[in-house]
Amino acid sequence: MPLIQVTMVQGRTVEQKHALIASLTDAMAGTLGTPRERIRVAIYEISADEWGVGGVPFSTARAPKPEETSS
Repeated sequence: MPLIQVTMVQGRTVEQKHALIASLTDAMAGTLGTPRERIRVAIYEISADEWGVGGVPFSTARAPKPEETSS
């Protein structure tokens, strides 16, 4: 029974997560020839404060820079 584990920052819609599960299942079934009903997908979501990019929390790294917010 193949298991695909996805860890990602929170913020996707239920529809996006359902589409991801379907797409990953299709890809694994097509690549490995495994029956779809045997494939498992687990999505783990974490907050932007719990994900680090370049040594800083993702919530800080993705925040708009002052020059990007001024008009």
